[in-house]
This record gives sequence, structure tokens and C-alpha cells, in this order.
Amino acid sequence: MASSMGGGNAGEGEWLKVAELRAMAEAQDPHVKEVDNLTLRRFLRARGHAVGKASAMLLKFVAWRREAVLGGVMPAELVRTELSHEMAYMAGADRAGRPVMLAFPAKHFSATRDMAGFKRYVVYLFDAMCARIPRGQEKFLCVVDLKGWGYANCDVRAYIAAIEILQSYYPERLGKALMIHVPYLFMKAWKVVQPFIDANTRDKFVFVDDKSLEETLRREMEDGQLPEMYGGKMPIVPLE
Repeated sequence: MASSMGGGNAGEGEWLKVAELRAMAEAQDPHVKEVDNLTLRRFLRARGHAVGKASAMLLKFVAWRREAVLGGVMPAELVRTELSHEMAYMAGADRAGRPVMLAFPAKHFSATRDMAGFKRYVVYLFDAMCARIPRGQEKFLCVVDLKGWGYANCDVRAYIAAIEILQSYYPERLGKALMIHVPYLFMKAWKVVQPFIDANTRDKFVFVDDKSLEETLRREMEDGQLPEMYGGKMPIVPLE
């Protein structure tokens, strides 16, 4: 990974802290040299610019990535089963230029879920979204459509695993998650999940009621970028 200082809105003081973070972390794990400065900055921001805490988080990430994603890329062959369920789709971009992902939890069934395979799928999904983020942006928007979700789809362990991967290893990547078509039953499951979500990540989940759905989506996306299924013109493509 390149070691560029460019991109984003950061003052000199923040970049000095990035340099301090790099020096501290590299002293404990030379593999940190492979991590670019924008990634270091996201870890720094995720820990409120506390260099020591950011270093601990970063070191955990580097060790995890080295073990969980051999060669730096999650092969599609390892998540072929999960991909066949078409639980996630790529859409256009929001008004800020962030790429949009659609997730359909009603296509996930807890009875047939393999946790190791599911975690690999989550990594593959987040890597795919991050790869689509354009220069000058660092985040993506997610629309979680819970239409049709019921008991058979409820999988608290999988939800917690996905959120832990997101907040531990992809800090400051999620811009916002719009939760739409939310059934009452899901809110019961969400109450179990919530304690496992850190405050920074929790604030990014926005529950949208049906009456304000169209207004909310159009506020986030222009008509040409709004998915066809929500009244826009953008076709969606399943994650492959």
C-alpha cells in the first residue's frame, strides 16, 4: 500500500499525529510499513486522535489482515456459496460521491449459515466497497432493506460478527447505513446487537420509516443514482 499523505481534510497537526502513530506501530510490527497514511489516519480518527489507542487498534488490524486475508485479497472462490445468495448489490453513488451498497438480510438464513464462510464474505464485501470509493472520498453508503425479514433470517451472532469486523478493521469507512422496511421483530434483535456497537458506529445507523422513505432516499441520491427498485434510474448489480 502506498504511503501518500494526500487526500481528505487534515491539518498539519493531524498528519504529525499520523507520523507519530506510524513510528509507534512500526516499532512493534514492521508490517505496518505496508499500510498507507490515509488508512492510519482513519484508525487515528476512530480513536479520537489518541495515538496509543490507535496504535493498539492498528496493530490488531495488521495481524488480523495478515492471517485472515492471505496475499491481501479475499478470493471469490472462498465465498462462492455466500455470493450465490445475492445478499448484497452494488448501486450508484450518493450526492457526496460515496458508492452505494444495498443489503438484503431477508436472503440470509441462520439455519444454513456457516460462520467462518460468513466472515469471509463480509471481508470480501467490505473490500469490494472500499475498492469502489473514489479518490477524495473515504466512505460508502449502505442501504439495508429488511423487506420480508422474519424469524428464519434472524441471526444475531452473524450481525454482531459483521459489525465487529466493520468497526475493528474498517474504521471510518461506513458513512451511513439507512435501515429501511424495518419490521417490528427486527427491532427486538437489534436491541441484542446494540451493546456490541461502539458509539461512533451506532450513530451511523439511521432507521427510516416507510412514510419518509422516498424523501430520505432522494435526499441522499440524485434520480440518476437512485436504484430503480426505489423509483430511480440506476440498475443494481449483485456483488460478484
